[in-house]
Amino acid sequence: MPKNEKLDTKRHSLAHIMAASIQELFPEAKFGVGPVIEDGFFYDVHLKRPLTPEDLQSIEQRMREKLKQNLRFERSEMPVDAAVDAFGNMSQHFKVELLRDLKTRGTTAVADLGDANLVGSSVSEVSVYKTGNFTDLCRGPHVSDTSEIDPESFRLTRVSGAYWRGNQEREQMQRVYGVAFDTKSELEEYFVRLEEAKKRDHRKLGRELGLFMFHPWAPGAAFWLPKGTTFYNTLSNYMRQVLFPAGYVEVKTPLIYNKALWETSGHWSHYRQNMFLIASDEEQMAVKAMNCPGHFLLFASEVRSYRDLPIRFHEQTPLHRNESSGVLSGLTRVRQFSQDDAHCFVMPDQIGQEVEHLLGLVRRTYDDFGLPFELKLGTRPAEFLGEVETWNQAETQLKQALDRAGVPYELNEGDGAFYGPKIDIYVTDAIGRKWQCATLQLDYMMPERFDLKYVGADNVEHRVVVIHRAIFGSFERFIAILIEHYAGAFPVWLAPMQAMLIPIADRHAAYCSRVKDRLTAAGLRVEIDASTERMNAKIRNAQMQKIPYMLVVGDREQAQDGVAVRLRSGEDLKTKSVDDFIAMAQEEIKSKK
Repeated sequence: MPKNEKLDTKRHSLAHIMAASIQELFPEAKFGVGPVIEDGFFYDVHLKRPLTPEDLQSIEQRMREKLKQNLRFERSEMPVDAAVDAFGNMSQHFKVELLRDLKTRGTTAVADLGDANLVGSSVSEVSVYKTGNFTDLCRGPHVSDTSEIDPESFRLTRVSGAYWRGNQEREQMQRVYGVAFDTKSELEEYFVRLEEAKKRDHRKLGRELGLFMFHPWAPGAAFWLPKGTTFYNTLSNYMRQVLFPAGYVEVKTPLIYNKALWETSGHWSHYRQNMFLIASDEEQMAVKAMNCPGHFLLFASEVRSYRDLPIRFHEQTPLHRNESSGVLSGLTRVRQFSQDDAHCFVMPDQIGQEVEHLLGLVRRTYDDFGLPFELKLGTRPAEFLGEVETWNQAETQLKQALDRAGVPYELNEGDGAFYGPKIDIYVTDAIGRKWQCATLQLDYMMPERFDLKYVGADNVEHRVVVIHRAIFGSFERFIAILIEHYAGAFPVWLAPMQAMLIPIADRHAAYCSRVKDRLTAAGLRVEIDASTERMNAKIRNAQMQKIPYMLVVGDREQAQDGVAVRLRSGEDLKTKSVDDFIAMAQEEIKSKK
């Protein structure tokens, strides 16, 4: 079993130990679900009063006591009706509700349970685990006994509110969170990373570096300040430089469409709640939440030959999704955003080559940002369009393309979009966090719905295949990742301001102005600090703004047609001629170090 699965098993077992401890300390406790999550676990519990920080300490201490007792996790199977009676006798009515749903609705209830670990292999029989005096409905797996878990390798972190089964009309639960690792040292490293993450928080650094702001009158939509706009445009143009030589063409499509478009695509029935709707005269309209339907109309606007394929449309126009206000978070969860979006229209026998081509673009892009990546293949979800046979064919072709590309990947069962399987690509930032960015999605469904065809070599019309793809994902979210990855200290090629000229005295201002003109003409982004502060204060200010180069100018530098170059790290590169500095900076930009 891979290490992550072993760790997840420990975390799952700790969720049960936590619930058992809560039950001993609060006998009235009613339990919901308790799944494993990233870095840890949680359990939803209904109590007579809110838990306090002191309560968390007591629960944590009780958990450690239990772990030292070498309690076994004993599994048994029982019919659903027997389980209903058993959990009813324990006054655990949330568990009874889940069991009754499982019996009456079968596997269609799985999506509502909140924890796939609750469901047994069939709807007629379920598994339960007994640990000491605590019994829980669960599929497992668990550790054999608590001696496998280091009592110092976990910590309870917080409590939040959660409605039972996500329904605001239902009971208010308390969700108790914990984090857990294999060892105490790994747990301590986790909290060190948390502290580092706080320092790198893009919302904090975005304000300090003057990149963006938000206003309550435009919730979920960023205002890009001058430096942030420069940064945004640098990324936008970078992506164009990557894609245009790779055969992409840029297009722009409307922002608002009649609902007929969304009915054709299926979004009206599957995604309407996430879209901004507009009533216009007699028409029902919606602001676009994705570019793909517009690209389908473009493709269908003229006769396409097999000689034209692949056709690759790229677009960066704004998109809007009606996210609830409670989930908005800086740039990582917004209502208005743009993507480095593209759709590749290919013949079936071009799929493998195109996916390999796309993976090459992904590798090149993430290498430029120093972001290692890994892939997950998402397969058919519970709700999907089309036939199972078509889905199986699509998934097989993606697997074969990944195998031919020699790229390792993980299978993510049931995580495809409703219209096709996908490859999600996760990057790892400088402090070890994983972020999902790129997506490559194979689509057989939309070409059917939009009747997308090409004329083959046999002079007969054939159905085209669409590959949806983005590498950054949304610009907003990718910028948040980059801010935190670099802690705001961007490489020279990305930095909104690449150099700050610092005149020591007023008499050096005219020379600095001439140098600025030369640097700007060479393609560098540079400003002059003409404030009345002392030189050391100006240098400190530039370092706080994380500007890569500080160019100090005094009498000697002016006489030598030079600048004294300091790095934001504090390193002094001494005096260089202006031409030498330009050459050095241009080489740094070209290398994308």
